[in-house]
Amino acid sequence: MTAASALAAAVPPPSGRKVPCEKCPLRGIHALREFSAKELEFVTEFKSGELNVQAGTNILLQGTNSAHLYTILSGWAFRYKSLADGRRQILNFALPSDFLGLQGSVNDEMQHSVEALTDMTLCVFPRDKLWNLFRDYPTLAFDVTWLAAREEQILDEHLLSIGRRTALERLAYLLLAVFQRAEEVGLAKGNTIQFPFTQQHVADMLGMSLVHTNKTLRRLSATKAIRWKERRFELLDREALTNLASYELPRERPNRPFI
Repeated sequence: MTAASALAAAVPPPSGRKVPCEKCPLRGIHALREFSAKELEFVTEFKSGELNVQAGTNILLQGTNSAHLYTILSGWAFRYKSLADGRRQILNFALPSDFLGLQGSVNDEMQHSVEALTDMTLCVFPRDKLWNLFRDYPTLAFDVTWLAAREEQILDEHLLSIGRRTALERLAYLLLAVFQRAEEVGLAKGNTIQFPFTQQHVADMLGMSLVHTNKTLRRLSATKAIRWKERRFELLDREALTNLASYELPRERPNRPFI
């Protein structure tokens, strides 16, 4: 089976529209900007349906070309690249309101894969209508550009972690950054969240062995800045974790965009 046919077998076709854009739950999140009436009308027309996928499904596959773009309505995913022998590098986690598949629109094929970390619901947009957005809605076109630039910024920090941060700094930065992103879209309850990823996912993102990741997590937990047990994560001291990460996260743009 080819990569393209494997992807087609894994991802079901879009279902009918069950969540009208004007009643999208993401619109109630304070951190996300509101659409104008004309923008909302366009996005409503742009959206072709919704897609429900199970955890473990490859939504997009490296080396293939997808006809669709996606906004995550609910659930978590991760972006990754693989070598021929199966070694995997996780590039980033994707959360509700994140946009998937833009790279395939620019390069004609995906240079990384996206796998569902949990069961997910995705809003589906046909790729061939993306030009209409750029042609007729400059504010939405800027939003897409901003989302791409934000992803670049996240990858810049990830590269800095791999290249220059110590193991403890890498782990502190990753947990803080992911927690704050989840907090922004309402997934955290106070200082607590149920992370859906495992230590193996963390190891694959940080370029460390599972044993090294486990030892580093124990060192980090000993600082009393965090507690992470059975995927329940608690941020006990944000300032201490920021200092341990050797980085102060930039402030997000107020009311950041989503499509």
